[in-house]
Amino acid sequence: MKHVRGFTLIELMIVVAIIAILASIAISVYANSITKAQLSEAFTIADGVKSNISDYYTQNGNCPTLGTDLPAGASYSGKYVASISVAAGGSGCAITALMRNNTVAPQLQGKQVTLTMSGTGGAVSWQCSSNAAPMYLPKTCQ
Repeated sequence: MKHVRGFTLIELMIVVAIIAILASIAISVYANSITKAQLSEAFTIADGVKSNISDYYTQNGNCPTLGTDLPAGASYSGKYVASISVAAGGSGCAITALMRNNTVAPQLQGKQVTLTMSGTGGAVSWQCSSNAAPMYLPKTCQ
């Protein structure tokens, strides 16, 4: 009698099922990280103008106009961010970043991130709010 070595069909099916489960988990984690990375562009662009806005507000007592009161050469949009706007809000100014309706994950399409300045004088702080799902926001904005 000859002894046959190898895997049975059941063993192979179990291995394929395990690989499928691991792949589905990896794909969802990857999609979430892509969405977080796209949303981080809004914070990056807003962070670039925060100090200029707080300086302008402390010196002039009102919010600046992007492109007029702040450097016109700066870019106020990006690959995933449609636009940045500045308006009066709270005890200072509010920066609102609007995400694009295309080139961005479906969970972020048309969503906004708002950074609101509070405080007077040299002590200025920024609070974050957004209508995007909290799982995509950084810990400081949840």
